[in-house]
Amino acid sequence: MALALNRIVLYAKNLEATVAFYEKHFGFKAHREDGDRIVELVSPAGGTRLMLHQAGKGQRSGQSTVKLVFDVEDVQAFSAQCARDGLLFGAPHEAGGYVFANAHDPCDNTI
Repeated sequence: MALALNRIVLYAKNLEATVAFYEKHFGFKAHREDGDRIVELVSPAGGTRLMLHQAGKGQRSGQSTVKLVFDVEDVQAFSAQCARDGLLFGAPHEAGGYVFANAHDPCDNTI
């Protein structure tokens, strides 16, 4: 199964300053859904989207501040397939019309 890397989650201590930075310097446009904590930044040129998420109080800059997000048709089916191959995902979560589940790579980066 071929997967596309379409989104990268950046955890930001100052969410609004980070939005302004990527809009000003790289031309991204912010998209927000009412009630969602994530700001999605879309480039007019297309390509990978940046999703900004408020960093937790205990999160230090430079430590677990990036999450790779792969689009799949069915999160639960993909998680089950990965489990058979030894990669365990946490319970699926639903937010803002999408479903996601988290796992970690061998270096403990979140995916």
